[in-house]
Formats: sequence, structure tokens, C-alpha cells
Amino acid sequence: MKLLIYGEYFFPVVGGVQTFMDLLARGFSEFASSGPASNLGRIEVTVVTNTPRDQMDDSKLPYLVIRRPKFWQLVRLIRESDLVHVEGPCFLPMLISWMSRKPCVVEHHVYQAVCPNGLLFKQPSQTVCTGHFTKGEYAECVRCCAVTMATPGAIRALLLAFPRRWLCERAAANIMVTNHVNERLQMPRSRTIYCGIDEAQAHDARFGTNLSETAEFGYVGRLVAEKGLPLLVEAANALAKNGKGFRLSFIGDGPERTRLEALVNAYNLRERVRFTGEMRDAAFARAASEITAVVMPSIWEETAGLAAIEQMMRGGLVIAADIGGLGEIVDGAGLKFQAGDWRSLASAMERVIDEPTLASSLGATARDRANKLFRRDTMIDSQMALLKEILVR
Repeated sequence: MKLLIYGEYFFPVVGGVQTFMDLLARGFSEFASSGPASNLGRIEVTVVTNTPRDQMDDSKLPYLVIRRPKFWQLVRLIRESDLVHVEGPCFLPMLISWMSRKPCVVEHHVYQAVCPNGLLFKQPSQTVCTGHFTKGEYAECVRCCAVTMATPGAIRALLLAFPRRWLCERAAANIMVTNHVNERLQMPRSRTIYCGIDEAQAHDARFGTNLSETAEFGYVGRLVAEKGLPLLVEAANALAKNGKGFRLSFIGDGPERTRLEALVNAYNLRERVRFTGEMRDAAFARAASEITAVVMPSIWEETAGLAAIEQMMRGGLVIAADIGGLGEIVDGAGLKFQAGDWRSLASAMERVIDEPTLASSLGATARDRANKLFRRDTMIDSQMALLKEILVR
């Protein structure tokens, strides 16, 4: 059986969706090599993307990668496939699949099926969108998108949203990464399958293994507006004023870094707060080992929060905004606070400082939850069952 997995962005771009694509492709490849268990014969996996290779050696991957295909090459690849798996509702591969009568599965990591900017995050107010597109309030969609892509781009995004939703409604299946996304999108033939990660790989960078007496909080990810990072600086300022001992690390980079550094300087927090930039491999492992709790102060409705899943699998404590799929992922296995409320966040961080055993006890609970719900094997088994169901249908 030929399976095509399409993602607009793939390695060497770093991100949760790219990591998930790799895990999915590897998982299907390995599942196929297990023989008769799949009842589908050998599965030939091809990843197709518009991301250039740069310095990456695709030959080391256990599946074929085709980058930046021409239009007719993409048409041929889809026609030769038995099933197309699209990471996010990418318009062109969905359209070609529909016209070619090929079953297409759409994995929803964002909200593009009901929102032109894909985030359900309203600009410039930086608040959760109430669903202007589905309500037919299209002028609001244009005003929102124009903040980041100018008016012509905003109109184009709006116009594409209509056929994109139409194609999603006709997909063989819509996979939702959390129940929250399922409720938000309301798509036919939907099924929730949680993202799964490789347990051994997650443990390569275990959080909180070299702890000092001073609590160390860390944010891991891109420094972008929707992540609510100024809230974390505000909470840190409140803790410092109360005489609490702690350190804070921002591990990652992005357009918000300059703003955040200016805020840190304004509050005289430079001795407590550091910005590491992008970190990988051994450097990331060293930084991770010093972190008591990972903080995720998002102000948009995260669909799942792959970073939270990774930290939970490592046995690390997660302090997360109770919003969207993020709250669902962390539920009962970490500390949650009211989204957008830095005082609520400061209270959660203060608990970690004042209760030295809290991080380890909740970290153990987090690892148990992750092993139960977010293992790669569990994800692949669920995906494979759906794939077989579609082909039989």
C-alpha cells in the first residue's frame, strides 16, 4: 500500500507538527515491517513537502521525502497513492485528492477549517476569536488577518477558507488532536487521536534531574505573541517583589524576543531571567536538567501543546494556561491557571517555590498520564485502525 503524507513545512523547519510528521512516517514504516499484523501488506511511506532540504540529508530517513514538487508531479504522486494523509488542511493536496477520488485524511493541528488565519486568535486585540467566520462575519476576518498579512493577503486567506472547509467536510476522515479541537471544528467523520511521542527519545532530555535549591522555571518554544509570554515576565516580577527566590529561562527564539528583553530590563530582572536562543541536543539536555517546571502561558486556544506532552513524558512538571487543548492535555497532571491572568500564574509558580516536593510528585503523575495517553505506539495503532477502516469502506 502506498501512503502519502503531505505537510507544507517539514524538517529542517523545527516545530511540533514537523516532529509529529516524522514520528507518524516512522511509525507507519515500522508498523509495515512487522508484517501480517497490519493486514495491508507492505506500506510504502512518502513524505511530500514544500520545504527545501538545505543541509538536511534525507537519505538517512527510513522513508522517501520529496521536496517542492511541481504541480503535475504532485498530481502524479497523489494518483499513484492509495491514501493521502494531510497535516493541516492544505488546500492543493486536498483538492487534487478529491478530484482524483483518492481517500484523504486531514489531521487538524490548527483551526484553518473554520478560521482564515488558522489560530482563532483575533488581532490586534490578541484575544480568542468567537468564531467570526462560521458566523458569517467576514469583514471581521479581513480586519483581523490584515494586521499580519495586509489587506490583499487577508482577502485571499478569507476566500481560500471557503473551499478549504468544503474539502475538509468531504474528507474520508478528519483527525482531531484533542477533543477540544473536535468541538471547535464540528467536522463530519471526525475522530480524536492524541499526538504520541517516542518515550525513549523524550527521556534524552529529562527535566529537573540536576535541581538546585532555587526553583528554575522555563519556557520552551517559539517566542511569539499568541504564547502570552509577557504574562510570564509579569508573574516573575511579582514573585521578585515578594522576595521569592527563583530563576527563569526562555529557551527558544522568535519575533517577541526584543519586546520580552525590554520588559525584563524595565523590571530589573536581568539577574534572574536569561534568554538562551534555540538549543538542541546536548545543550538543550543540560538546560532542561536544571528546570523545575515548564511554563506554558498561552493566550490562544492551543490545539494540543506538543511541548507539554514532551515534558510530561519526561516526568517534568508543567504549569499551563487552562485554555483550549492545552488544558485538556495537562488535566490532572500539572498546575493550571486562568489564561491571560499573570496573578493566577504567579500563584502557581509560588506554590512550586514554597512546596519543594510538588514538582517531583506532579512530575510522576504527568509521566503516568503521558504513558497512558500519549505514547507513539498508541497513536500509530489508532491511526492504523482508522486507515484500515477507510480502505475497507
